[in-house]
Amino acid sequence: MSASPLPKAARRGLAEESADLIREAILSGRFPPGSPLREVELAALMGVSRGSAREGLALLEREGLIRSAWHRGTTVIEVTREDVEEVYTVRGALDRLAATTAQSRATDDQLDGLDHLVDAMTEQLIGGGDGPGLLALDIAFHDAIYEAAGNRRLTEAWRTIRSQTHLFQLRRIALGHEHYRARVEAEHRELAALLRSDDRETLARVAEEHVDSARRNLLTHLR
Repeated sequence: MSASPLPKAARRGLAEESADLIREAILSGRFPPGSPLREVELAALMGVSRGSAREGLALLEREGLIRSAWHRGTTVIEVTREDVEEVYTVRGALDRLAATTAQSRATDDQLDGLDHLVDAMTEQLIGGGDGPGLLALDIAFHDAIYEAAGNRRLTEAWRTIRSQTHLFQLRRIALGHEHYRARVEAEHRELAALLRSDDRETLARVAEEHVDSARRNLLTHLR
């Protein structure tokens, strides 16, 4: 694990701030899948107590982003075929429900916000933007759909797999960047257009296929 300092935690909820900083380091690639996460080292890097680092790690474990095992310590999760199948299957069902719920509840401002995110994807592609930058917009797009759906429990369910989804999508991009770049803008623009329509059946199908396409692509490269 790198010994250079991480940004110092602000003095709000130190457990939450520690979790945010460690999550950011994982999703930026600083701690790749399988990396050990040692409580003492993390506490020193962030300038917090071991207790705060421990509580932050516990929050990330509940998100499914890290795993702890007796005598094996704490590590960032690996991207395995089994985990990919489970997470994307759950995500497909959640995204389908979020999209069809948002279709009937989204405000004009929320729909406009989705269009702006897709336009930002287009600008990134034209400018030769990197995969992680596109993925940040991708995740923000889906966050916005869940917000527009206005179902608190549905949003909480999304949050339980959101970090894992982000990590798996980063792995997908690392293994097949061109496939992701070729599809990301068109697929999200189609979703944004369908959310403005009355075609619930097509929206449900496209939302689920959007997730399944990502699953198939990642599994192909993991082979």
